[in-house]
Amino acid sequence: MYRKTYVEIDEEQLKKNTEEIVHKYPDYKYYFGVVKNNAYHHGIRVVNSLIEGGVNYLAVSSLEEAIEIRRYNCTIPILVLEPIDLDFLDDAMNNHITLTIDNLKYLSFLNELKLPYQVNIHLKIDSGMNRLGFKTHKDIKTAMRIISENKMLYLEGIYSHFATSGIQDEYYDRQVDTFLELMKDIHLEDIPIVHLDRSLTFVTHEKLSFVNGVRLGIALYGFNGSRNIKNGLKNRLREMKRKIYVKRHHISPTILENNLHLQTAFKMYSTVMSLRSVKKGEFVGYNASYKMKEDGYVATIPVGYADGVTKNFGYVAIRNKRYPIISDSMDMIMVLVDKTIKYKDKVEIFGDTISVREVANRLGVNAYHLFNQISTRVVRIHKTKDEELEIKY
Repeated sequence: MYRKTYVEIDEEQLKKNTEEIVHKYPDYKYYFGVVKNNAYHHGIRVVNSLIEGGVNYLAVSSLEEAIEIRRYNCTIPILVLEPIDLDFLDDAMNNHITLTIDNLKYLSFLNELKLPYQVNIHLKIDSGMNRLGFKTHKDIKTAMRIISENKMLYLEGIYSHFATSGIQDEYYDRQVDTFLELMKDIHLEDIPIVHLDRSLTFVTHEKLSFVNGVRLGIALYGFNGSRNIKNGLKNRLREMKRKIYVKRHHISPTILENNLHLQTAFKMYSTVMSLRSVKKGEFVGYNASYKMKEDGYVATIPVGYADGVTKNFGYVAIRNKRYPIISDSMDMIMVLVDKTIKYKDKVEIFGDTISVREVANRLGVNAYHLFNQISTRVVRIHKTKDEELEIKY
């Protein structure tokens, strides 16, 4: 690593997160680890740590991602959540990839091919998101007939995706009802895998009786989805209004708090590259955007908006103390510090002192966006109990 700016990935923490979820929610048979977009920018090599923790199926968004996983694990089943172009079916079959079937036309094309061996498929059902999936009872019945008549198509799973969080959520209940209505002639107990819930919904509702799989995304990476109920008059009034709303709309019970103990495994660091004293009234940064209010010190840090870091992050931490970011550029930020800071001091962009959640809240985004905002030009340092490995993606 030539430039001392990097993301540290704690794979042992990812393993612990997975173990914690499986331990606290043991009633599923299949725990899908959603590792799309380079495992939420944690690096696809983390799949084996997730598997060690209890994940027994992986889910990705594209065939490219699925094939990349095969560099690290040749046996774990992988579901591609988007329909792949059938021109590349050979690549999918040669890598033992499970296909998503989301409409009758796609299934018909697949059915007409002379498949050399059996392919695993999951039917995607549109329960209300209107993005992908079978939407009518008639099309589902036709699909089931086609599959039953083709011995090379193995219906391993049926799934849907909730459009909402499920918290005091009338639409969540409507989606469950829609799914069951579409499945009314299907014996779901005969389907090996049925999965609907994701990280934001499996913790807010009791397990649906007809499912045996759950897709775990952001929960694996340290976010438990718990809503802490605070004391105080305003919060009591808010809780009363919530109960009235739930009763009026006949909404199913919602679990707001859970006892999942999860930690983020994604921390970002840099170093003090330059220090200078700056006089009161002098300007700092492009467009002379910051004016010194008094004599002080400015540290230049080799990280910038090309890496996904801007002055809107607010602060960095050096020696466990926060210092404000006063200017940014493509490759560097400037930070107002004090005389205790030294050349080559380690700088925390976010980590133990400044949390991922705090930065995301300050930016007005969620953790998904923040992880994905950090560009791949930033080196990843993967830490396990046995090694520390530097990877440039």
